[in-house]
Amino acid sequence: MIKAITASRWKMPPSKRRWLIIAVIFIAIVFNYVDRQIVSILKPVLKAEFSLDDSGYAVILNIFTICYAVMYPVTGWMVDRFGARLVMFFGIITWSLACIGGGISRTIGQFGFFRGLLGAAEPTNFPAQLKVVTVWFPGKLRATANSLCVAGSSIGAIIAPPVIAWIAISYSWQTAFIAMGAIGLLIAILWRLVYRDPPKDILQEATGSAPVAEEVAFKWKDLWKTKSLWGILLIRFVSDPVWYFCLFWLPGYLQEQSGLTLAQVGMFGWIPFLFADLGAIGTSAWSDKLVRKGYAPLRARKIMLTTVACVSPLCALTPYLSSAWSTLLVFSIVAIACLSWLFTISVVVAEAFPVKNVASVLGIAGGFGALGAVLFNYFVGQFMGTLGAGKIFMAMAFLHPIAILILWTMVRPEKPSVQPVVK
Repeated sequence: MIKAITASRWKMPPSKRRWLIIAVIFIAIVFNYVDRQIVSILKPVLKAEFSLDDSGYAVILNIFTICYAVMYPVTGWMVDRFGARLVMFFGIITWSLACIGGGISRTIGQFGFFRGLLGAAEPTNFPAQLKVVTVWFPGKLRATANSLCVAGSSIGAIIAPPVIAWIAISYSWQTAFIAMGAIGLLIAILWRLVYRDPPKDILQEATGSAPVAEEVAFKWKDLWKTKSLWGILLIRFVSDPVWYFCLFWLPGYLQEQSGLTLAQVGMFGWIPFLFADLGAIGTSAWSDKLVRKGYAPLRARKIMLTTVACVSPLCALTPYLSSAWSTLLVFSIVAIACLSWLFTISVVVAEAFPVKNVASVLGIAGGFGALGAVLFNYFVGQFMGTLGAGKIFMAMAFLHPIAILILWTMVRPEKPSVQPVVK
C-alpha cells in the first residue's frame, strides 16, 4: 500500500503535486488549531478541574504562548537550515504527543508542562508552510496558495467547538485531548509520504531567478539591520493579539458574559471563524488579482491589508451589544480583518526578503506576535474583572490601525549587498 502511494506520487506532474502538498499542509494546520483551541473551548471545565480563576487560566495560556514565542524564531532558522519536510514532520509528531499528554495529566503542573511542549512544537508549521509556498508557487498564485494553506487555522477553529464539545460531553475532557493527538500522528505519516522538494523548473518559476542554492541571502545578523524586518516584527506584535483573543478568550466570553452554554458554543462558536476563513481567502485572491493587473506584488498586499483593517475597530462595540448573536456578528467581521492580516503578512515576508531567508524572518516575526499575545493575555487576565471589558475592547480597536502605519512606512523589498549565501 505504501509503495503504491509512493509510486503514484512520483507519476503526478509537479503542477498538480504542489496542490496535493497544499492539501496536506491544510489538514495539518486544521488540527494544529484544534489542538490549541481545546483549552479555550473547555475553559470552564478546566478551571473547575484544576481550581483556576481567570488569572490562573491566563497563566496556562501564557505557558503555551511563551514557549510558542521562544521557539518560533528557532523553528524558522531550522526550516531554512534543514528543510521544510524534516522540520514539519518532527514538529507534528511532537505537538501530537503533547496533546495526548494534556489528556493524561492529573495535576496542573503536568498539564502546564504539556501545554508548554505543545507551544514549543506548533511553530514548526508556519515557517515550513511559507517556505513550501515560496518555492512551489509564483507571485501570481502565491497569496492564494498561502491562504488555502493557512485557511486550516480558521477551519480548525470552526470545527473545534462542535467536535471538542461533543467529545467532552459524550466521553470526557481527557478524551478530547487524546483523540486529537492521535489524529496528529496520522497526519505526520501522511506528510512524510507526500512531500518532496520542487524540481528545478518549478523552483525557477516560483522564484523568478536562479536556483535557491545560488541565490544571495542575508546572514542571520544582517537580517536585524533591515528596516523591513523590524516593521514586520512590530506589525505582528501589535496585530496578532486580536486574533489570539478570538482564539483563547472569545469562547469563554460567550459562555461567561453572553450566557451561552458549552453545548451552544459548540453549535455556534464556529461562526466567526467561518467568516474569517472565507473572507481571508477572498482578500488573498483579490491581492493576487491586483498583481495580475500589474501592481507590484508588495504594493498589492499593502492595499488589501489597509482596506480590510478599516473594519477591525468594530470590536470596541462588543461590551455594548445586547445579545450573543450581535457579539458573534461583530467578531465575524473583525475576524476577517485578523485572518487576512495573519495570512498575507506571511506573503509580505516572501515578497520583501530572499527565498533563503523567508522561514527565518517568519519565525522571528511569529515569535514577536506571540510575545504581543503573551502581554495581552496577561492584561486581559488581570484586568477583565477590574477595568471591565469595555477598555480591553477599546484597546484592541487601535491595534490594526497602528499596524497600517507601520506597514506603509517600514516594509519594503530588501536585497542583500554581499555574497555568497551563508549556509
